Amino acid sequence: MLFKLVLLYLWVHWVNQGSDFVTGRSGNVTSGTVFVNGTASIGKTDDNFICATLDWWAPNKCDYGTCSWERASLLNLDLSNPIWLNAIKAFSPLKIRMGGTLQDKVIYETKDDKSPCAPFVKNSSEMFGFSKGCLPMSRWDQLNVFFKKAGAMVVFGLNALSGKTIGSDGSATGAWNSSNAESLIRYTVNKGYSIHGWELGNELCGTGVGAKVAPDQYASDVKSLENIVQNIYRGFEVKPLVIAPGGFIDTNWFAQFIQRTPKSLQVVTQHIYSLGPGNDNQLINNILDPSYLDGGAQPFRDLEAILKNSATPAVAWVGEAGGAYNSGQNLVTNSFVNAFWYLGQLGMASSYDTKTYCRQTLIGGNYGLLDTATFVPNPDYYGLISLSLSLSLSQCSSLASFNGEQCPVNKLLWDNRCSSICSLL
Repeated sequence: MLFKLVLLYLWVHWVNQGSDFVTGRSGNVTSGTVFVNGTASIGKTDDNFICATLDWWAPNKCDYGTCSWERASLLNLDLSNPIWLNAIKAFSPLKIRMGGTLQDKVIYETKDDKSPCAPFVKNSSEMFGFSKGCLPMSRWDQLNVFFKKAGAMVVFGLNALSGKTIGSDGSATGAWNSSNAESLIRYTVNKGYSIHGWELGNELCGTGVGAKVAPDQYASDVKSLENIVQNIYRGFEVKPLVIAPGGFIDTNWFAQFIQRTPKSLQVVTQHIYSLGPGNDNQLINNILDPSYLDGGAQPFRDLEAILKNSATPAVAWVGEAGGAYNSGQNLVTNSFVNAFWYLGQLGMASSYDTKTYCRQTLIGGNYGLLDTATFVPNPDYYGLISLSLSLSLSQCSSLASFNGEQCPVNKLLWDNRCSSICSLL
């Protein structure tokens, strides 16, 4: 019910702002009928389709002159805040993917690592503008204790560049040095912490962001991770998922990678930022343009086709999606208008057989579900919590009829959320 009220608010607000998608420029009202085919499923999601991310960015991470991360990093989040705890518990459970741009520069303070455990330091000469950083095991303990209390399902992104040499063109060559990651995994198991999945690398596929790894080498590295997981979790009835590559889809790269990992990979993750840069002056117009939003379907379509044409049993996830990259845009990606993109893309993802969708971020940047400073929920949080209460696992197809002309409901911006989630209609 709350979800429908949120949609009603958005609808009234949008019409009052003079949208001509439904009323037209002349102000004439166009009526229509939505038909839901409840017998034909077009996709099936995981029981826990909804997911959100936590990142590594330091407080001095800035975009376009704005620093929007404050204390929202895995290393400095206030885990004692009751709003923070209750916001996660409300989903019961919420998948949380811990990772992001700096994850391939993280060292874990385990017994095998003798170097000082230092935080990230801003350095413009370094890749991504920061030095390497360290995850203290005391902080890892705090995070795991907290997430157990919150009932979260944890996915952790591992450093895939360890042991590799990065060339002038960004090519990262050499085998993955898994020793530090293996020590972290052993420590985690010995402490009794529950991990839903271990993900290898962040945005290193295709042309990469900062660095890139060839598909055959990446496949070999994933096999190494799979061997580690099978060995350390030997005797466990349920083992963590092995997840990769967590980047922007390149169809040739993904096809080669998936072909080489038929038995070692359970989840294929892609990242999507279909709204473009956070400083785009047309961002609101793009969010309210159904034709523009429809363009975001191609990555889902591509990955679905690759998986269907391969021998892999792996499934598709969106491992990270923030709409607008470089931390989003204040008063847009953290406001009510963003729901037209976000809730719509949740429906779009599910219709292409995406099993899990991770929103960038749970907190941090200008696209967090929670306010970075206060932890108070932003508008998208309310839409998402309502969605989680009424989401069905099977998605159905819908058509709308306007003046005798039929079109898919996902062409109707105001009803995009309901096009593929039939339990909401």
